[in-house]
Amino acid sequence: MMKKNIQNWIILLLLLLISTVSNAQVDTTFTKIKMNYTDFLTLVSKNNLEYSAQKFNVNMAEANVAASKVFPDPELAVGASDNGQRRMQMGYGFSSELSWTLELGGKRKARINMAKSTAELTKALLEDYFRNLRAAATLSFLESLKQKEIFLVQLNSYQILKNIAATDSIRFKLGSIAEIDARQSKLEANSMLNEVYQSEADWKTSLLELGSFIGEQKKDSLNSPSGDLTKFDRSFDLNELIITAQNNRADVLAALKNKNVSQDILKLTKANRVLDLGVHFGVETASVVSNVVAPTPSTTAVSAGISIPLKFSNQNKGELKAAEYGLFQADVLYQQTELVVQTEVRKAWFNYLTAQKQVQQFNTGLLTDAEKLLNGKIYSYKRGETLLLDVLNAQQTYNATQLNYFEAVYRYAASLVELEKAAGIWDINF
Repeated sequence: MMKKNIQNWIILLLLLLISTVSNAQVDTTFTKIKMNYTDFLTLVSKNNLEYSAQKFNVNMAEANVAASKVFPDPELAVGASDNGQRRMQMGYGFSSELSWTLELGGKRKARINMAKSTAELTKALLEDYFRNLRAAATLSFLESLKQKEIFLVQLNSYQILKNIAATDSIRFKLGSIAEIDARQSKLEANSMLNEVYQSEADWKTSLLELGSFIGEQKKDSLNSPSGDLTKFDRSFDLNELIITAQNNRADVLAALKNKNVSQDILKLTKANRVLDLGVHFGVETASVVSNVVAPTPSTTAVSAGISIPLKFSNQNKGELKAAEYGLFQADVLYQQTELVVQTEVRKAWFNYLTAQKQVQQFNTGLLTDAEKLLNGKIYSYKRGETLLLDVLNAQQTYNATQLNYFEAVYRYAASLVELEKAAGIWDINF
């Protein structure tokens, strides 16, 4: 009995030593730069390349507004004639004419209004683009936090199994257990190590994704997010969320602006069908005709007039009908957008409530019970009171419980992101 107790103490001391060495040998093999969520979102808004490219659409739309204010250019025509000055002494002449198109029917005003409404639509689309970008970047940030926790869970499980395997090797040499048990514990530890490698790769991959959102990829380091995944409790009223979404969402505003653009296109199309006037002013001079048959003094003639185009093309109303149909289409799309918004808010609301209930399940002590079960099985196994299979089952239960917990917490946080994106609000900070 005394000998068995001494062996148990030796094994426990070796286990503590092995645990210390295992912790010291944990190496993530890359340099991490800590980044909180606020700084990350600031970098996304400033440095995201796709978002920067989308901003040029606004600049181009504003440039088109300036271009729409331009008046039609005047035309200057200059001519000369020679009536046989040297041979017949008929003289020569010069002519010049200035002409300009006078737009009627409010064409310029309609053109400016269409350009302005298009610019407003472009700004609304840019705002909606950032709404989706912000949510996608936040989900990527949350994913990297989840992958880190999964990696730590897998690493901790591997260290536990590695320590058990090392202890079993000693116990086998001391004759306390059979060789088959020592081999199995070693096999389980090696299998868990493969899962650690995979979870580490998943974690690093999620960190790389963050770099794509902030427009940079550093060769010697990765941005490592910091934050608390448990700070996502909110209380909402579904009806208020739907009303807020219909009033605040950028895509609803964009659909409304699209109606305005269609209306302005129709007005411009009608204005273009109005006749324009051509105004011209000319001067023509003729030199002295010294021909003996019909001598003529020099003359200067001034002319002015208007020209009226014959708009036979107005008989074709295809362009006008197309503009009218475009307005009808924009109105239907606006109604569809409102319907989609309501559906998205309701779906996100239900998903959020479900995720909230799933997280609350873990607050009943599931994690604590699983940990106590594992520690109890390990203690009994070291004393030779239980089988290795019982320890492995407890280990798998503890692992699955932890992984399910972090997955539930992530879904809870992600569902809040989706809900606030759908409702057109944003107060997320963690």
